[in-house]
Amino acid sequence: MTIEIPELHPRVTWSIQAADAQTGEVLASHQPDTQCETASIGKIFLLIETARRLDEGSLVAEQRIEIPDELRVADSGLLYRMHDQRITVHDAALLVGAVSDNLATNALIHLCGLDSVRAVAPALGYARTSLHDYIRNERTPDLPWTPSYGTAAELSDVIGRLGRREIISAAVSEQVLDWLAADVDTSMVADAFLLDPLAHVEPEYQQMVLRHKTGSTDFARIDVGVVSGPQSGVAYAVAANWKGEPDDLRAPVLRAMHAIGEQIREHVTGLPA
Repeated sequence: MTIEIPELHPRVTWSIQAADAQTGEVLASHQPDTQCETASIGKIFLLIETARRLDEGSLVAEQRIEIPDELRVADSGLLYRMHDQRITVHDAALLVGAVSDNLATNALIHLCGLDSVRAVAPALGYARTSLHDYIRNERTPDLPWTPSYGTAAELSDVIGRLGRREIISAAVSEQVLDWLAADVDTSMVADAFLLDPLAHVEPEYQQMVLRHKTGSTDFARIDVGVVSGPQSGVAYAVAANWKGEPDDLRAPVLRAMHAIGEQIREHVTGLPA
């Protein structure tokens, strides 16, 4: 079964790729090499670097994070609303995986070093995809142009390699997948999988297992994941940008994402809706 790309809104910049999770065979693509702003998706590379350092012992899971005042941000996440923000490195990474926590993200980037986190994607062989900067309350012209960027071809590849336990080592890949298993945002491609947003660590609806990361801004929606079912597995990346458009195009974007997700669900389960 191939995966068909639905009709896409013409005023949206898209980058889409879906591939077999084991073989890497491309099942569907649309402008897969187009670079998009990817909001929070670059946090995957932060999680990889954090997991690598935990594995080698240069970070300790139970050590407490520090949050410099100049890196304090709000919006996405829970940590900025918590009374006690002295959480551990492991739990900060879990918050990044679960709710894309911006404050925990900045604390972990500060702990690892921005240059080190920026170097993760190139070291893995990606030329047009990376985490680029801290999360900022306001992105002024003197700051890097975006917190992260990427192409669907490279993003579907990295999530596929994670799923096959090929990123750095099996232990590092497994740790990153464990953090991503907690992601509560199933509003995009994953909406069609009908999983319990708050509890899908184990096989859930139609025996699907999902590990994914999403990103949102007022002009972007991105969903990158690996999903497996009784029939097969798919590594996918769907990125949509509509920066500069007079209208908020999230409604047609989410409809298209859902349509792609429905075909992926049918592909991995072999079952009708």
